[in-house]
Amino acid sequence: MQKLVLNCIALVLLVTAPTFASASIKLPQLVRDSMVLQRDKAIHIWGWASPKEKVVISFQQKKYRTVTADNGEWSVVLPASKAGGPYTMQIDGSNHIDLKEILIGDVWLCSGQSNMVHQMNIHDVTYADEIANANYPQIRQFLVSTLTSLEGPQKDLPAGAWKSAVGDDVRPFSAVAYFFAKTLYEKYHVPIGLINASVGGTPIEAWTSEEGLKEFPALVKTIEKNKDTAYINSMNRRAFAANADRPKRQIRDKGLTGTKPWYAMDYVPKGWRTINIPGYWEDQGIKDLNGVVWYRREIDVPATMTGKPAKVFLGRIVDADILYINGKQVGNTTYQYPQRRYNVPPDILKPGKNVFVIKVTNNFGKGGFVPDKPYCLFSGNDTVDLKGYWQYKVGEVFMPAVGGFAGPIAAQNQPTALYNAMVAPLIDYTIKGFVWYQGESNAGRPGEYEQLQKALIVDWRHKWNEDEIPFLYVQLPNFMEVNYSPEESNWGLLREAQLKALSVPNTGMAVAIDLGEWNDIHPDNKKDVGVRLALAAQKIAFGESNIVAFGPIFQSAEIDDNKIIVTFSNIGGGLVANDGEELSWFAIAAADKKFVWAKAKIDGNRVVVSNEEITNPMYVRYAWADNPDGANLYNKEGLPASPFRTDK
Repeated sequence: MQKLVLNCIALVLLVTAPTFASASIKLPQLVRDSMVLQRDKAIHIWGWASPKEKVVISFQQKKYRTVTADNGEWSVVLPASKAGGPYTMQIDGSNHIDLKEILIGDVWLCSGQSNMVHQMNIHDVTYADEIANANYPQIRQFLVSTLTSLEGPQKDLPAGAWKSAVGDDVRPFSAVAYFFAKTLYEKYHVPIGLINASVGGTPIEAWTSEEGLKEFPALVKTIEKNKDTAYINSMNRRAFAANADRPKRQIRDKGLTGTKPWYAMDYVPKGWRTINIPGYWEDQGIKDLNGVVWYRREIDVPATMTGKPAKVFLGRIVDADILYINGKQVGNTTYQYPQRRYNVPPDILKPGKNVFVIKVTNNFGKGGFVPDKPYCLFSGNDTVDLKGYWQYKVGEVFMPAVGGFAGPIAAQNQPTALYNAMVAPLIDYTIKGFVWYQGESNAGRPGEYEQLQKALIVDWRHKWNEDEIPFLYVQLPNFMEVNYSPEESNWGLLREAQLKALSVPNTGMAVAIDLGEWNDIHPDNKKDVGVRLALAAQKIAFGESNIVAFGPIFQSAEIDDNKIIVTFSNIGGGLVANDGEELSWFAIAAADKKFVWAKAKIDGNRVVVSNEEITNPMYVRYAWADNPDGANLYNKEGLPASPFRTDK
């Protein structure tokens, strides 16, 4: 079994370019029916065939001819075209290929980690109307499958197809990318193609080429080591061997090992205590427990909800859960991030009392039910609230692991691995620009992010051979618990690094400091993120010089006696407190850098910051926290100011 697992890992890591030389023409996966080609730029069409084979492309009443090279590769550059379509394209060699429903418009490469991955389908409650009414045949997405390569850049993807934003086909669209595209389409009425190459939980260096990381010696060293398949296989074998010797963890969960499982209908509960849902058990009298806790409650269900499908929303749970209703398993999730939305078959619920049992497994930190999320049972127009007091009982306490778990190399976290497999095959495809949403996975080491993001921008522009192609990105939103005292913040440092990347020409940043959720790293509001990115595109990519596309950005700070006067750019129609209250989240410090909250007042395009106890102020910060909830400095156009600090 161990040998089989290692062989599978080796196959995943060794993604090699396919052999294209053959008796017939082969096209890259991007060049398919329903593709969107970039307007107003030369269009590159390429592929593979037998050496010295003649290839003819027929497009818009013109023919373009080429001959394949000795290695079987061929390419043709079509002249720039105006937006339009649908068109057809014929490609002839030893075989004939017809490509249909081709549009010419604007193509964007959308990349990053989970907040770019998150599909409309995941947010189908918030955006139910958007999905139900999606009818945008000229907005299309090509979804790149998750792939890695440690050996080097790949030439093609294994599979793929273009899909239109119509009906249920919109569900797999990146939600951020969809709202970005929809906003632009409704303004310009030009077809939009989205190439979605994104993977959750991945660092920026995994998306950058080896050439792009040449200024990072430690990463270059890792890249070289990872190219050695013998090294990779050796490290993976060592990891599996180390863990194979560990004794298998026996099931000691009392909820499963007793005479009756605790979810069974004929189980008689004894010794159960009271606890509240939502909430973490560490906050309700259970100290430092990593293990299994069972929750149980009898729920009254009206007859009008029975005999038909229902749904249960259980917010989010840390970490894993299994839901049983009336003794039958209804749903389960194995990790903490997804929202729990379980379908209940029509034969499960009955009128009157129904027994709900939830097994929760937590491995680290606080376990339980995340507050401020929906907890309910509903069917049609009927809803039963599941919040409130439940009974609980501890099924198992996990003993601290000795020596930890040595896992195999996670290829998707390695430098260049995602670039090689998911970006390199795209670089011959002509595009309008890039849309980037990433940073959470680098927040633990924010000091290097400024240079890494700048390196990625330069790298991708170099690969597409366009030095100033637009690069739009999202600054990290607010997240985690609110600290009502001034604090140090890795997320603040990461946002600062993202802000500094604006020094690279033709970049635009969407500030999202007001769009996050304290209890969810994947906030539901993807629409406003997409809209703000579209505003940035209008300014950066489409040259709309008269629009206000960004919120206030720190420009300078001047010490004036016992005050600090802060000046901003991008003030639009003027600075405002968006809630009509006094400005909040400004902090001030003397030379000792001991920050205290400050009084802040708007004065034109400036903010005057002071604290009567700080007579010799030196430094000011704004919204410098993991979650500066309620930070309220905006311009009149409704765009928030970016967090900043002057104590570099």
